[in-house]
Amino acid sequence: MKIPLARPWFDEADERAVVETLRSGWVGQGPKVATFERRFAKYTGSPYATAVSSCTAALHLAALAAGWGPGDEVLVPAFTWISTPNAAEYTGATPVFCDVDPVTLNLDPEDARRRVTDRTRGIIPVHLFGLAADMISFLALAREHQLVLVEDAACALGSYVGQRHAGTLGEIGCFSFHPRKSITTGEGGMLVTHRQKLDIAFRSLRDIGADRENLTGERAAQQQLPDFPVLGFNYRLTDLQAALGLTQLEKFTEILQLRRDRAQWYCDRITRSALNDWLLPPPVCLDREHAYQSYVCRLRLASDNLAVFESLHARRNRLMQRLLEVGVATRPGTHAPHLLSYYQKKYRLCPQDYPQAWQADWLTLALPLYPQMTEAEQEHVSSRLESVWDSLPQ
Repeated sequence: MKIPLARPWFDEADERAVVETLRSGWVGQGPKVATFERRFAKYTGSPYATAVSSCTAALHLAALAAGWGPGDEVLVPAFTWISTPNAAEYTGATPVFCDVDPVTLNLDPEDARRRVTDRTRGIIPVHLFGLAADMISFLALAREHQLVLVEDAACALGSYVGQRHAGTLGEIGCFSFHPRKSITTGEGGMLVTHRQKLDIAFRSLRDIGADRENLTGERAAQQQLPDFPVLGFNYRLTDLQAALGLTQLEKFTEILQLRRDRAQWYCDRITRSALNDWLLPPPVCLDREHAYQSYVCRLRLASDNLAVFESLHARRNRLMQRLLEVGVATRPGTHAPHLLSYYQKKYRLCPQDYPQAWQADWLTLALPLYPQMTEAEQEHVSSRLESVWDSLPQ
């Protein structure tokens, strides 16, 4: 039995939507994209939504629209996908890494507060793996220091803070439709905002800087080309992708419930077995609803001794390799960008600068999770996890 880390859920409705779009002859950005934007906005409770080619593109446009540039500092978590700090870096601003909470693995509000300077202009909390960040604290911090708050909601479709959907609490929210996300368009992303001015800016920037808002009247009737008053990018989503996004969104409620059911099965299995001796399941926060884009566990570290830490990290890596050999795909939760070559060299960063992020990078383990996963597959994963771990030298 071979079990992948993730598997998109495609059905006949998805196939029909893509084929119908192909047959329509309109495969670039068009009416399907517009419909997808409206329905996504309605689902998340945001008045405006702009589709783009990836969440990385969304974060880039958000950083540009926020006005960040050389001399500015932007607070970002030290445990996240590299696109988060890259968004600030692309604009010439400096991403300022902050450590993460040891339980949730999300950006630590207190460490973020300590790193605010007179050059700080923004903050990007990440709703990691589908668990919303502590937005109450970050909204307060943003108000206090007049920071633009951009939510990296790449993993957060279906995640809530109270009654508010993640991604809709700050100025801008950025979502991903990568194949490992809960719904997919192959590649793709979405920006949401409550401000019409920002929505207009996003639509121009994704369209190579075109000013289509003012292409009206006689110029529009004559099929004239638009003006390009700003330097933009080709970050458009296609109707082929949007057609798939629409059918995926239609079944998202079912997808979300199945993911939560599968996550609960893992949690019960871990906490009621010997796995609990060395493996911590993802945290459950009563004030925040988890969407389980990934099921990321953490190895228990019994000592702060560096040698113990390094030994446990090496054992995790051997565990992942052995699991792959017996047909079970796993991976680290994500990475700590301050350990990656670009940021480490440019900003002269050391692993111990952000100890919780370092531990998360070295000790997390994502287990296979997808909505169509069976109980037999989950049992296979958990039994192999237990047997392989026990067979590894300490």
